[in-house]
Amino acid sequence: MNPKNAGRAALAALPFLLALAVDLILFATRRDRLPAQLASHFVGDGRADDFAGRTAYVVVTTALLVGVGALWALMATGGAFHGRAYQRAIACGYAAAGFLGYLMAVVLLVNVDAAEDAQGRAQGVSFPMWHLAAAAGVAVLAFGLGLLLAALLPVPQEPPVDGLSAGRPSAGGERIALSAGEVAGWARSAGNRWLLPVAALTCVGGIALLFTVGWIAAVPALVVGALLVSFARPYVAVDRRGITVSGMLPWPRVRVPLDRIETAASRDISPLAEYGGWGYRIRPGRTGIMIRSGEGIVARLADGRDFAVTVDDSVTAAALLNTLIDQRRTEH
Repeated sequence: MNPKNAGRAALAALPFLLALAVDLILFATRRDRLPAQLASHFVGDGRADDFAGRTAYVVVTTALLVGVGALWALMATGGAFHGRAYQRAIACGYAAAGFLGYLMAVVLLVNVDAAEDAQGRAQGVSFPMWHLAAAAGVAVLAFGLGLLLAALLPVPQEPPVDGLSAGRPSAGGERIALSAGEVAGWARSAGNRWLLPVAALTCVGGIALLFTVGWIAAVPALVVGALLVSFARPYVAVDRRGITVSGMLPWPRVRVPLDRIETAASRDISPLAEYGGWGYRIRPGRTGIMIRSGEGIVARLADGRDFAVTVDDSVTAAALLNTLIDQRRTEH
């Protein structure tokens, strides 16, 4: 890992490590004052309805903060975020760490000096729901701190387009001139400013449901949140394989092979009007990945359907696709 990526990974992981350190210090200094079985899950009025041992508390807290921290470090160094999007991604990580660290600390502290029943379970413990609002306040403060700290390191910039000897074509261009045997590729990250915060809030909501309602309600929110985080800044690539749209993780990934594409164009797309919304959309005669409104690649497939993805510099991508399609036809 190069020094810049190491610094970005450290910056992204730092709040989760600090939150974990605070929670473990609180546990170590109050261990003797804790019941054998801590109240660990609470219903809507704050009453405890499930319990966990001290060791389980340490394991769950460590796994939660280390796991989410590792995901954020991966996002920070994966090349999917650039400019202000990178700074917001770091800040959202700080907000998530503050929220989770606060909740885990409160779960511990409400159990301090609690009476035990015959099975060692905490008695008379409650979780005041105002702590959720307090956790949200901590998250807001941590978000601001994350924005300030993200400015300390150089912000990664959008990588240049590689392999296009003719440069960016004009708005009306449909081909890119390539020499015989020349290989070309194009790649851009795509996204909108609201998707990552929505993903983070969905994950946080899942955690809150886990504490207040139960895992049946929490798991769907956590799964959706994890998918949104992994695909919050998708990476669009055009090369001899066709069009590939991927997220931070190996899955989900969408690929349209070059031999299925007849022609490509660039145009403005209105996701709501044309595709009925955002995300991965399936409509009669067309499919697409709609991250935001605006310009995008529209590929006409061999079966007559269209595949579209919204991304900047789609004029270059469409022109390269048409050139690669011509080369494939010539070769065959």
